[in-house]
Amino acid sequence: MQTIGIKDLQLNPAILTNSLQNDEYTMITKHSKPIGMALSFNNAIISDGLKTALMVDAYKKGYISLGQLAKSLDIPHKKAMKILSLMKIDVIDYDFKDDVKFLDSF
Repeated sequence: MQTIGIKDLQLNPAILTNSLQNDEYTMITKHSKPIGMALSFNNAIISDGLKTALMVDAYKKGYISLGQLAKSLDIPHKKAMKILSLMKIDVIDYDFKDDVKFLDSF
């Protein structure tokens, strides 16, 4: 991974261009503190990242189930649940009020 100061980047933007063309991660710093990360768009990032984002969005909107999400991403259910959890998306849609109504019916 390469590190480029913001001043160096302003003086010579080709440094970043070359880094991206070589498929390298590049940390951009200001006063020696990281302020950003640059990475090239390669097929894996675009296809896998976009596919995951679209499938997670479909799950979030209720269009697909957890099983369908896992299958479409070719990952185990546990990993799909972890992805949803990291994105702060509920894995189980559960309403406690439904249970209370059921119990009250007895």
